[in-house]
Amino acid sequence: MRIAQILLLLLPFAVFAQKNKTNEIARIDPAFWWAGMNNPQLELLVYNPQIAQFKASINYPGVLLVKQDSVENKDYLFLSLVLDANVQPGKFPITFTSGKKKLTYTYELKQRTNRDLAKSRGVKTSDFIYLIMPDRFANGDPSNDIVKGTQEPSINRDSMYWRHGGDIQGAINKLDYLNDLGVTAVWLNPVQENDQPKTSYHGYAITDHYKIDSRLGSNDTYLKFVEESHKRGMKVVMDIIPNHIGNRHWLFRNLPEKSWVNEWKEFTRTNYRAPLAMDPYASQNELNIFHNGWFDYHMPDLNQKNPHVAKYLTQSYIWWAEYASVDDFRIDTYAYPDQTYMAQMSADILLEYPGMNMFGEIWEHTVPIQAFFAEKYKSRGNFDSKLPSVLDFQIYKAINEALTRPFGWTDGVSKIYYTVAEDALYAHPMRNVTFLDNHDLSRFYSVVGEDIRKYKMGLGFLLTMRGIPSIYYGTEILMTGFSNPDGWVRMDFKGGWTGDASNKFEASGRNEKENDAFNFTKKIAQWRKINTAVQNGKMMQFIPEKSLYVYFRYDQQSTVMVIMNANEKSEPLPNAARYDEMLKGKRSGTDVINGGSINLDKLELQPWEIKIIQF
Repeated sequence: MRIAQILLLLLPFAVFAQKNKTNEIARIDPAFWWAGMNNPQLELLVYNPQIAQFKASINYPGVLLVKQDSVENKDYLFLSLVLDANVQPGKFPITFTSGKKKLTYTYELKQRTNRDLAKSRGVKTSDFIYLIMPDRFANGDPSNDIVKGTQEPSINRDSMYWRHGGDIQGAINKLDYLNDLGVTAVWLNPVQENDQPKTSYHGYAITDHYKIDSRLGSNDTYLKFVEESHKRGMKVVMDIIPNHIGNRHWLFRNLPEKSWVNEWKEFTRTNYRAPLAMDPYASQNELNIFHNGWFDYHMPDLNQKNPHVAKYLTQSYIWWAEYASVDDFRIDTYAYPDQTYMAQMSADILLEYPGMNMFGEIWEHTVPIQAFFAEKYKSRGNFDSKLPSVLDFQIYKAINEALTRPFGWTDGVSKIYYTVAEDALYAHPMRNVTFLDNHDLSRFYSVVGEDIRKYKMGLGFLLTMRGIPSIYYGTEILMTGFSNPDGWVRMDFKGGWTGDASNKFEASGRNEKENDAFNFTKKIAQWRKINTAVQNGKMMQFIPEKSLYVYFRYDQQSTVMVIMNANEKSEPLPNAARYDEMLKGKRSGTDVINGGSINLDKLELQPWEIKIIQF
């Protein structure tokens, strides 16, 4: 379907801003900015009916208007500003004149937050991330369940596709629960406005980049969420989507330029094939479809090669980081957008926040393809993606295979060994974000056949393996579900709604197995908080034998030995001396899981048992 046809269908719906009857400009994005940013350039998108016929002027010390661009749609202007390094915070008018007509907008440069604090942002290898789908986690403010005027103004908890009423206040209310679990960073699925007519709950079809969805709360609610998280020593990760928007986005419904999105003669869906980006034999037509095809009918593909689109997106991310003190970004569908833009986006964000560890979603099937998109990948020549980290789908697949397939030369637990060995392809593999499941994948407890032994092995592995561990909401209480359809893995956390029959946020509301799982996760997560070897230490792994996989995490303070028996029968540790390169003759260490001491010469692992031993 052509863009013009889609826009015609949307005519019955009101666009964001109707004709302005006052002398005030309808909208400028970003609505305000900060003095003291490292990048002196700022581009303002100005929306007002027929604004292109007006000439803009600014008279404020340290602010220079260097260019104004009008585009195809005369309702838009783009103003290019340069801010002096010493410009002072303050308010000033931007004046627009056309003959005797005059419009104004009061712009503000705010005082930037402490620059040293900005440098320290970012999730680290010492962190443990908790992923929340806000609509399905907890309903802290029933007053925003139904918001008049929205495209989907109802809730239905019996449907996996409708909104259920969870919100940001609900996440705020459960921060103490997360803190008790040992979580140090909270990642919410997208919370910006998703005013779509259906399945708007998941957040991945944004309709306003600068506004929190009213059914989740407000911009102020989000500020409170970040503030309350920081009070508890927890960081906040924002989910961003440079690849696409929702087809009810106010800019899509009144496009500034046809080239704002990638247009096709008829609807063309991406082929979802990231290998095309690195394939030396790839069809250029197929590569074009991968990068420029739409993710879905209701998700127009953004054209980041358009410089105004590029500026608009990057500035919106920096705006949230500065406005809300967001600590880091998870980047959705990272491989799909224009990669030159993505590298520049990372560079621009890191210029302001050099400590960030932005992690990209590379949902692919081999380590080389995943590593190809991470920073400093050697085979890309002089091109550097500048992406500090990736979501490690290959580790996810390896641990799932280890727990569901029998041991072999390359199979079962050996899959982990081979996958980790390929860390040589990354510049910084320790920064990769590891996980067992997420909002798109079958829940881990279901994948392992609801076997608590395998569950514990997976959690123990996640919290001791190299990288930054991430857990999906409800994994700690054995939530189940397979991902076909994905709604089954996005069910409500019981106890998050008033009137729920049980409250899984409380020990009294969980059954024996659920409490066992929660306490196991909590014990290792809290131990991880104080163990520098597992947080930041080096790693050494040994070739698996007889289904036993052994690896070490170590630094100058301590050495941690992890032994996994991925087998249906008991296995003794055959020869402790084999590991003397790390043990240096030691044979006794502390059992992190069960307490007490472990003698390696007498150690026998039960079926599907993991041992974490600290020396």
